Amino acid sequence: MADKSGQTFELPRGSSLAAEIFNNQQDRDAANREKVVEILRSEIDSFPDHPFQVKVDESMLALAESVKLYGVLVPATVRLNESGRYEYVAGHRRNKACELAGIETIPCIVRELSKDEAIIAMVDSNLQREVILPSEKAKSYKMRLDAMKRQGHRADLTSRPVGEKLVSVDMLGEQMGESGRQIHRFIRLNELIPQLLDMVDNSIIRDKSEPQIALRPAVELSYLSKDQQKELLEEIAAEDKTPSHEQAIKMRRLSEEGKLTENVIHSIMQEEKPNQVEQFKMPKDRISRFFPPDTPTQKIEETIVRALEMLRHKERSRSGEAR
Repeated sequence: MADKSGQTFELPRGSSLAAEIFNNQQDRDAANREKVVEILRSEIDSFPDHPFQVKVDESMLALAESVKLYGVLVPATVRLNESGRYEYVAGHRRNKACELAGIETIPCIVRELSKDEAIIAMVDSNLQREVILPSEKAKSYKMRLDAMKRQGHRADLTSRPVGEKLVSVDMLGEQMGESGRQIHRFIRLNELIPQLLDMVDNSIIRDKSEPQIALRPAVELSYLSKDQQKELLEEIAAEDKTPSHEQAIKMRRLSEEGKLTENVIHSIMQEEKPNQVEQFKMPKDRISRFFPPDTPTQKIEETIVRALEMLRHKERSRSGEAR
């Protein structure tokens, strides 16, 4: 190689400068590429307080069958935690699929991540799923926000009602594709008792036979004390209905004023909701013999409606023949 004076000189082949000159892009990519290693599943722990559910449903069974036939196509991501053991950052569902398929090892990429970096990576990787339950967003958004704060993001300008700071919440919202206010709503769900939080999840699950609470009223109910939420839960079970947004707002206001008692909750739940449709109820034991056990309520309703439509059609046909 020549310098500015035209004289030539040799570069040490092991120097970093030589590597930049003599290695092509493919060589550099290979040097930087993360290695995939097979690790015994028994040597890998779940992520602490992992907020995403791993269910053995149809999708999981299909994944297990795929793993049995073709292996794990996308390696899991793990890190060495503070105790020196491997810990999943991404790959909990693949791990379960391997368990169901009877496979003892799993291909992994081992990354050097701090606890907070791992939290952020874990949340981001799982939020790519097609369906995310409100409870999963509630827990994961809070974990990620807390990690961002510990990493030193500014959070000292304007406070939100639950203590979240404007800059951090809005920054998280921008990264998650949600408004800061929506992020705040999901984080509030962590204040609900588990049974009410399940009802919020039911609002986006296809089986509508279980009690449901939409996000906005659920946020209002999160400001009730745990004892008041338990009293509301009993009222929901007794009346077979959940509060509207307006009813939830009223309960929150009365709770903050110290006036929300069991009798007041009952009184509010007896109020007719706007555009409320009158419900027809029938004891389930009168029709249970016509359906397999555990048939969802919605399925029973649809079957009864179809049967009545067929009956009406038959009666009209008979009426036409009589003429």
